[in-house]
Amino acid sequence: MTTSAPSAPHPASSPTPPFGRALCAMVTPFTEAGALDLDGAGRLADRLVRAGCDGLVLSGTTGESPTTTDAEKSALVRAVREAVGDRAAIVAGVGTADTRHTVELALAAEKAGADGLLVVTPYYSRPPQDAVEAHFREIADATGLPLTLYDIPGRTGTRIEPDTLIRLAEHPRIVAVKDCAYDLLGTQKVLARTELAYYAGCDEQVLALRAVGGTGYISTVANAAPGPFRAILDAFEAGDTAEAARRQQRVVPLMVFFLSSRLPGPDTPSPMRGRPGRPAGAGPAPRRPPGREVTDGLLAAYEELAAA
Repeated sequence: MTTSAPSAPHPASSPTPPFGRALCAMVTPFTEAGALDLDGAGRLADRLVRAGCDGLVLSGTTGESPTTTDAEKSALVRAVREAVGDRAAIVAGVGTADTRHTVELALAAEKAGADGLLVVTPYYSRPPQDAVEAHFREIADATGLPLTLYDIPGRTGTRIEPDTLIRLAEHPRIVAVKDCAYDLLGTQKVLARTELAYYAGCDEQVLALRAVGGTGYISTVANAAPGPFRAILDAFEAGDTAEAARRQQRVVPLMVFFLSSRLPGPDTPSPMRGRPGRPAGAGPAPRRPPGREVTDGLLAAYEELAAA
């Protein structure tokens, strides 16, 4: 009697990814004179897609949403769409503290060619959960695009509570969550009761979230190392969890540097500016370019990862 060989381990199940699994929260380039660099954005988008990004999230906080105008946000979507065509999904960040303004940005992003929307919890005002829920529902009702809800209470001051997410998942256009809540138990509660696609918004949780049924990531650090982050998911999808863990560990020095530099999100990848395929301009005032110590530290971490 013969016995069959043991089957390879199956990755944890998760909903069909609405925008792919490997998404980069793309930085928004500027020229040396401080103007929005649409040509540079197109080149950067193309490089990220060629390096393995399934989708690009534009005009998130990393993408300069607080410092660009509404018209610039729409122009950015059009420029990136022209650069990547249908090779990658484009998700436009449209979240503000004002429901009416957010709806306006959502409609403009849809017109400009976005495939989906990233909508952060209204910040600073700290609305109660019923107001948070109403905010997201009004935006979802106003547009034909699918929504990813961005849960980052450490920045906004307000959590999207798991029970709120479970109710919102009933809306046909609310399809995903960018998870920066640092509450893995709460996340699993939502995963167990909904079909929402969960994207790790904290790079150190990419593999952990995928292992419990998450979808993938929306990564800031992927601006500097898109290939190594994609390799984590590829190993996991192949059933090689040990290799996935090894690859997650390989990016730890780069992640540690990003977190310890204490720079605003858009500035952390900025030492990579000017390298091949990357625009060179710095972000708008009042921010300043990182100092030499930060620049040298990031480049050293990047080179160590590239050589591994």
